[in-house]
Amino acid sequence: MPFIRTEDGARLYYEVHGQGEPVIFLNGIMMSALSWKDLIPAVASTFRLILLDFRDQGNSSRMAEQYDLDVHVGDVLQLVDELQIPKAHVMGLSYGGDVALKFALAHQDRLKTLILANAMSYVSPHLREIGQAWEVAAELDDGAKFFQLATPFIYSATFYQTHSDLLRERQEAFGALLTREWFEGFVRLVRSTSKYYVAPQEMQQIKVPTLLIGAEQDIVAPVREMMVIYENVSGCEFVVIPQAGHGAFLEKSSEFLTAVIGFVAKHEAGNAAP
Repeated sequence: MPFIRTEDGARLYYEVHGQGEPVIFLNGIMMSALSWKDLIPAVASTFRLILLDFRDQGNSSRMAEQYDLDVHVGDVLQLVDELQIPKAHVMGLSYGGDVALKFALAHQDRLKTLILANAMSYVSPHLREIGQAWEVAAELDDGAKFFQLATPFIYSATFYQTHSDLLRERQEAFGALLTREWFEGFVRLVRSTSKYYVAPQEMQQIKVPTLLIGAEQDIVAPVREMMVIYENVSGCEFVVIPQAGHGAFLEKSSEFLTAVIGFVAKHEAGNAAP
């Protein structure tokens, strides 16, 4: 299992799939590298897909103390340095999108493109309340109950109506797999966003090709809130996936992959042009 070790001693797990131009996927807050398993073949057939578990996720170290979201920016930089990647396409989903946006501000010279999926530039009052509700659910130390309480924010009403059997299976899996250690790490991840805010004038400094992917029924990162990024990043493109919620990458994986792969391929073709 490949790991990088940070200066403060954390071991961060990563995976590499396929060959070609490097595309880094950054996880949402409840995710791990394993969460992408159904999407890996489509991306890795054309690109070199790199997955990273943040601190307190998946196979990476569980931390003893609270940290700020910005710590992940340095971790992503260390990853691309160790893999000797001069520039990468970076796609961040939700929490991973927050990290990707901060990475773009700090290390724009290491980006080819920036893709922000179901992500915002600040924590709205509504999102803050959702985060606090997730913390309360985590305190129950019960994976099945956590799923029942937390995930209605994630999936759309349409998905609940059409995939009830799948959701019940996932609830059972959460009940079997989530541990006290997982819940403690999850709460640290939630709290790491307490100071997250990217000002419009900061976003105006971003000059790399940027794509936003929103979802019509997303209540965690509503399209109207994502418009702040769209209005301030020059030349930004915006795709909205219909009849999907915050979990659009799973609910409408074909549409999600089409947007991501198409955007990367378009800009790779542009780079290759004489």
